[in-house]
Amino acid sequence: MKFLQADLIAADSVATAKLTQTVETIKEMPFQEALEFVTKGLWGFAWDILIAVAIYVVGRWVIRYIDRLLGRIFDRRKVEISLAKFVRSFVKAALYVILIVSIVRKLGVDTSSFVALLASTGVAIGMALSGTLQNFAGGIMILLLRPFRIGDYIQTQGYEGSVKEIKLFNTVINTPDNKLITLPNGPIVNNVINNFSAENRRRVDLTVAISYGDDYDTAREALLAIIAADSRIEQEAPAPFVAISSLGDNSVNIVVRVWTNSADYWGVYHGLNEQIYKQLPAKGVHFPFPQLDVHLTKE
Repeated sequence: MKFLQADLIAADSVATAKLTQTVETIKEMPFQEALEFVTKGLWGFAWDILIAVAIYVVGRWVIRYIDRLLGRIFDRRKVEISLAKFVRSFVKAALYVILIVSIVRKLGVDTSSFVALLASTGVAIGMALSGTLQNFAGGIMILLLRPFRIGDYIQTQGYEGSVKEIKLFNTVINTPDNKLITLPNGPIVNNVINNFSAENRRRVDLTVAISYGDDYDTAREALLAIIAADSRIEQEAPAPFVAISSLGDNSVNIVVRVWTNSADYWGVYHGLNEQIYKQLPAKGVHFPFPQLDVHLTKE
């Protein structure tokens, strides 16, 4: 910052010195010569103004043409609307700054102080908005890399829900209990993102605990029959998997793994639990309660 301020002061000093020198030169001239000098200078300045106006008109037309061209390119490539608007606005603003600097330079004004002022302003804004710029950069990364899209069901930063809107600075998700959560984009791109909608299929995993002494084959056949009766479950490869996963302290644990469409995941999950609870006891298969054997001894 001190370096930029020094540049501003130096540039202003040079401009003041040139103006003072010109005034002194005119004072030393005879009246007629001074009048011709001033007239010639005014005509030159008027000519510079005409050229500056022409530069503005042509430059404005070129900027509008580039903006429309970028719009057509983004439409053909189906770039995210938020990203397309930002890029077009940024390019347009940058081109207008270049145009204004060119016009000012053509009018004979020293632009070094102007450029230094823009640089110092940019540094100050960047320092003040460091967190906001981090979220902005995160938004650009999300829109470019697309780890998730609008409508996807995701889990990140301890929240989960359907993505309702992706903005440049934050992402809005709709939770299953219909709450809107606004998450800053910076932390999102730096954390784990679990996208449940990225794949067309998901595997439903269940663990069914049966009592010791119950017939495993009967339980397995009953589970396979429940699975076969559900049309949402894929019966071919990958086929449903049913097997003993572990022998627990109070139960024999059977793992059930089936595949279904991502949209049917929760329906299949809850449906299987319901049918297992209803049908297994009718087959003579029981669900155990935690048990504790206590042995008493007399001394």
